[in-house]
Amino acid sequence: MPLLGVATINSRYRELAGFANATVHFGDRFNLSFGGRYSGNKQSAVQVSDGVLAGGPNALPKAALAVLVDEGKIGWDDPVIQHMPWFRMYDPWVTREITIRDLLVHRSGLGLGQGDLMFVPRTHLTRKQTVERVAYLKPKTSFRSAYAYDNILYAVAGQLIEEVTGQTWEDFIRARVLRPGGMKNATSDSEERFAKPNRSWPHARLSGPLRGIGPQQTLDERDELGRNGAPAGGLALSADDMAAWLRIQLAHGALPEGKRLFSEKQAMEMWAPVTPMPITPLPDALKPAQPTQQAYALGWQVQDYRGHRIIQHGGGVFGSITRVVLIPDRQVGFAIMMNSEDSGMLLGLTYDLLDHYLDQPDYGWIQKWEDWYQSRLAGGVEFLKQSKASPAQSGPSLALARYAGRYRDPWYGDVVIGSDRKGLTIDFASTPRMAGRLDHWQYDSFVTRFDDPAIEPAYVTFALDADGEITGVTMKAVSKIADFSWDYHDLDLKPVEDKK
Repeated sequence: MPLLGVATINSRYRELAGFANATVHFGDRFNLSFGGRYSGNKQSAVQVSDGVLAGGPNALPKAALAVLVDEGKIGWDDPVIQHMPWFRMYDPWVTREITIRDLLVHRSGLGLGQGDLMFVPRTHLTRKQTVERVAYLKPKTSFRSAYAYDNILYAVAGQLIEEVTGQTWEDFIRARVLRPGGMKNATSDSEERFAKPNRSWPHARLSGPLRGIGPQQTLDERDELGRNGAPAGGLALSADDMAAWLRIQLAHGALPEGKRLFSEKQAMEMWAPVTPMPITPLPDALKPAQPTQQAYALGWQVQDYRGHRIIQHGGGVFGSITRVVLIPDRQVGFAIMMNSEDSGMLLGLTYDLLDHYLDQPDYGWIQKWEDWYQSRLAGGVEFLKQSKASPAQSGPSLALARYAGRYRDPWYGDVVIGSDRKGLTIDFASTPRMAGRLDHWQYDSFVTRFDDPAIEPAYVTFALDADGEITGVTMKAVSKIADFSWDYHDLDLKPVEDKK
């Protein structure tokens, strides 16, 4: 077993939220555990603590489907409507053709993050209501023609598990994956996690001009993403739990006591590349991290790094981010979990550990990735400065009260524009506490000032016909680096006629 030694991390920030690492090598467990605590927070990053991980262990929810495939209750290439006859996509042909595999590999034709506003930042919708609304998501590309990451079809997969088994996704994955897999502290629902006294708390930087700038703030852990989207990776695991999951992956589904969580056949299915992914060019300092090929498998990204096959996935929820990495030819797996959103450090640690296990010299990855992250934030701030400095001194075309009304999008539902003595208000009816005011921007465009500062601001633009009547409303995020889950641009709001 190689010696990891001591890691020293320098950050441009004085305060860091806790983070932990779980590493498995040739089936043995050992840790490179960073942590301490966030200043003023009594929670420490110890090995038994539950850290919220979403998207990082993305293949873990897919293991629930693998269990059902092994039992012969479903097949990866079964049409979804074979098990959920009421399910619909926008296109009837796609409804007939889309398979369980298609739900997981981001080739459905939906756009990046399309539909995420049904559970971001929170929701009134149930999972089944959410799945029913998928029928109104108009595709951006043709079926199986392009890669675009989505979360909403994972909610469909979670609902399918309930339709097949009669158990909720939360109950099934707890009983058939987490507990049999030795993940004794892992939780699949919020109340179970909140009942644990030793758990991580989410943190973010919210006081600057963009999310990611300013001092760390402790977030309200109960103000979380809608549980309708939990099958996309909304689980909480400790470092011990994650190590158990890494062992299972490296053992191709086998458990330490000789039993199996899923078959080796399903393990290979989940690692098999399906959808080619475009490769984003990286700056020169990060070029060694740029793969020459990458594709999406069943809950994993498969790519190359320094001549080795790497199977990995990253992701997060508000206030927590994760990266899970497997190096099959070295029989190594590791996961890094942070209860903050400082992704530069997460990526830096990831590539430092990759180089360690691939016998590469120190490349200074932590500083290089943090420099990239800060440069990205600086670019976003500069874009905001330029846009705020140049709105046209024109409009609005109508008296403010005439913009008030109820507007409806087929998949999201209603957005209500109100009018009072101070001006216009906005309220997203399907989302609790997603409300605030509208300030005039230019022409017939306004900008949101949400009561909750964690909600991404958006431009709201009203379309008028030749008679000055409002025909529709479109939106887009103000920041060019806003997380893709703020898919305001996918809304197509139309006035709702008053039937009184």
